[in-house]
Amino acid sequence: QEMAHSRIERSTITYSAAVSACEKGREWCQALQLLCDMSDSHIERNDITYTAAVTAFASKVAWRCSLQLLREMENDRVAKNVVTYTAAVNACGTGEVWWHALQLFHDMVDSRVETNTITYNAAISACEAGKAW
Repeated sequence: QEMAHSRIERSTITYSAAVSACEKGREWCQALQLLCDMSDSHIERNDITYTAAVTAFASKVAWRCSLQLLREMENDRVAKNVVTYTAAVNACGTGEVWWHALQLFHDMVDSRVETNTITYNAAISACEAGKAW
C-alpha cells in the first residue's frame, strides 16, 4: 500500500525486494499479499521474486504455498533454478513433509537442474525433521 501512495516505482525489482524483506522478517502473509498485488497490477514475477516468496513460506503452516508457487512458476514460464528448488525442499523440511522434499529433489534431477551441497543438506534435514531415516 505504501508503494502505491509513494513515489517508489512499482516494478518487479521493487516488489522482489519487498518480498525478500518479508522473507527475512518471517512475514509470509505479507509476502503472499505482495504476490497478489503483483498479479492484480500485472507486474511480472521473476525467479528472484518466486525464490524469495518460496523461502518466506518455509514454515509449518505455509509450506504448501511453496509448492503452489512452483506450479505458478511453470504457468508463468519462469525457470526454476537450484536456489528455488532448494528453498522449496527446505520449506517442506520445515513443514515436516519429507516425502514432498524428496519428490522435489527428484523433480530437480529429472529437470536437469544442478544440485549442490545445500540442496542435499536440505533434503537430508527434511528427512531428519520427518524422522524418515
